[in-house]
Amino acid sequence: MSYIFLDESGDMGFDFTKKKTSQYFIITCLFSANNRPLQKIIKRTIKSFSVKERLRHHGVLHAHKETDRTRRKILNELAQQNVSVISIYLNKKRVHTHLKDQKHILYNFVSNILIDRICTNNIIPTDSPIELIASRRETNKILTDNFKKYLQSQIKGNHTKVNIAVAVKTPSQEKGLQVADFACWAIFRNREHKDDTYYNMIKGVIVEESPLFP
Repeated sequence: MSYIFLDESGDMGFDFTKKKTSQYFIITCLFSANNRPLQKIIKRTIKSFSVKERLRHHGVLHAHKETDRTRRKILNELAQQNVSVISIYLNKKRVHTHLKDQKHILYNFVSNILIDRICTNNIIPTDSPIELIASRRETNKILTDNFKKYLQSQIKGNHTKVNIAVAVKTPSQEKGLQVADFACWAIFRNREHKDDTYYNMIKGVIVEESPLFP
């Protein structure tokens, strides 16, 4: 069983008068033929914490909240793995007006384009099953189910040679999502803040980074 972990960075707000509204929204997929090395990255990192730090984290790491030391540790270890990272970045100022009020449709649309590129660029095997695990972003069960059904139907309709099952989980349920979060955050940091410090650490495993609505 191989794995694709899907996560995002930035926000989907379009009111740029607000300071915290990001210019970019980024969705990233991390492909790994083996889930265990990713799990071990998180476990080793948490094990290196003090007792107080472990209690504060509850077994979950989020890139934007962590120290520079923790970010570097995880990204350095990720760069040594046999993985592939592919990302789409969305300049929100160029998003068509009709999509700005349908954020869940926009998110599904962008996610599908990213999966389509993974399938067509020979990044994943066609001779073994793959589990696509997306990080849960909706509390609304209907929207979550719609997301899963949409991606599953698109994959089955457009890529008959691959065997991909779609699941939605939380980072606490799936440690691979936590590693994907750090990769996505590093890409976002480079694009949004022109800071390539963390991006350069994983540059060797990034196989594609493409714009949408350039």
